[in-house]
Amino acid sequence: MPQTQVKLYKKDLDQKALDNFLQAGIISIDCEMMGLNVVRDRLCLVQISDRDRNVALVQIEKNQRSAENLKKLLEQDSIIKLFHYARTDLAWLKYWLGINVSNVFCTKIASKLARTYTDKHGLKDLCKEVLGKELNKNQQGSDWGIDELSADQKQYAAYDVIHLFDIYDKLKSMLERENKMSLARSCIGFTHTLAELDSLGYVGVLEH
Repeated sequence: MPQTQVKLYKKDLDQKALDNFLQAGIISIDCEMMGLNVVRDRLCLVQISDRDRNVALVQIEKNQRSAENLKKLLEQDSIIKLFHYARTDLAWLKYWLGINVSNVFCTKIASKLARTYTDKHGLKDLCKEVLGKELNKNQQGSDWGIDELSADQKQYAAYDVIHLFDIYDKLKSMLERENKMSLARSCIGFTHTLAELDSLGYVGVLEH
């Protein structure tokens, strides 16, 4: 297994990082915010990884409303973008940076369709069952808006994306085995609509 390489970027990916990720074919993405209200709580960090564990942590500044290289990467149709609970990340990326992410795969939706024998579909749960690894979530509620991220925050942010590839492979195999892949893609495709509703303030409008 390759060693994890983590690099921090301010405001956007540089050209070299963009070019490398554009060659990846599949990448994993996660975001850290100041809170859970997309209009009130700003986007602070976007973390990206490829299968070789090359992780980019992009810090988003307080008043920043665009990131052109991130936009080029995340809107590239030929690249699969893995998220866990894509709905949240898509809403923040669209609202704060104007990015319409294409070719999305959500491991939480996939888990709910493939793993109907359990009600545990969090990333920590998937890491434990699928990978046999304990994911440390101690930094989840930390202040992501600070100028200098701590070593623990950087490690947490990296681990949230590097494990998604193995989880994706496992869930994809299960969905294909149970003839649920088409259903999964349809459900994931609707995630953009849910994210748009969230960004407009209609949180929970389709929930009972």
